[in-house]
Amino acid sequence: MTRELEEKITALKKKAKEVRKDDLTMLAKAGSGHPGGSLSLVEILVTLFYGEILKHDPKNPEWADRDRLVLSKGHGCPALYVLLAHRGYFPRSLLWTLRQLGSPLQGHPHRGLAGIETSSGSLGQGLSIANGMALAARLDQKSHRIYCVTGDGEIQEGQIWEAAMTAGHYKLDHLCAIVDANGIQQNGPVAQIKNLEPLPEKWRSFGWHTIEVNGHKFSELLSAFQEALSVKEKPTVVIARTVKGKGVSFMEGRSEWHGKAPNAEQLEQALKEIEAGDIG
Repeated sequence: MTRELEEKITALKKKAKEVRKDDLTMLAKAGSGHPGGSLSLVEILVTLFYGEILKHDPKNPEWADRDRLVLSKGHGCPALYVLLAHRGYFPRSLLWTLRQLGSPLQGHPHRGLAGIETSSGSLGQGLSIANGMALAARLDQKSHRIYCVTGDGEIQEGQIWEAAMTAGHYKLDHLCAIVDANGIQQNGPVAQIKNLEPLPEKWRSFGWHTIEVNGHKFSELLSAFQEALSVKEKPTVVIARTVKGKGVSFMEGRSEWHGKAPNAEQLEQALKEIEAGDIG
């Protein structure tokens, strides 16, 4: 690893801690939300927004040539909100209004908030939307890329596989799907509720270039997204193996933290663990 890459990863790790702290603080203030599935997303989103992957402009959110990010697993939006605030799409102080009446920071992403490309939350629809964006870009002869973040519980939905078949058929090589494979869904382990494995082979059989990584390792994520840029004639999927509730001992791998906010005492413990931890 070069010194430049080491310094970059150090900066990304620092940012990931800041994101986790704001994520949990806003959820605690709201008294509701989804900490487990947003904490598993942190390194993925930090890599996209701070790893020089996503082409975007916070001062011009509707820039025609921007890359598009579709958060199909909409319940993970607390992490996305934090990243958007940190990048300057809206004031950080707005984070503390999460889920309050009249706040643009709803419990699931809503189109209209700067940086949000599509409303989501009804699971299974995001990849179809991303396909439409990719096909539109091709028709308009645009070179921007579309990134779509799904969850492993979400891809039990049949519509995901219809969309996967469509993307493979049309060879949408400017589309990159990311599966946040944290192994836990609302009611328990994904493997027990509806087993998805062998997941890489399934995506390959639908005509996708498939990359499998540790979704909390910046070096692997950076390499995967760079590899995706070079792929032609196929869409790319990055299967990111993650841990639900990553960074907080009492949340990690626990399905009850799918939709439960920490109280004041739990928040204090979580913030201490995040500060002392070393992820990335």
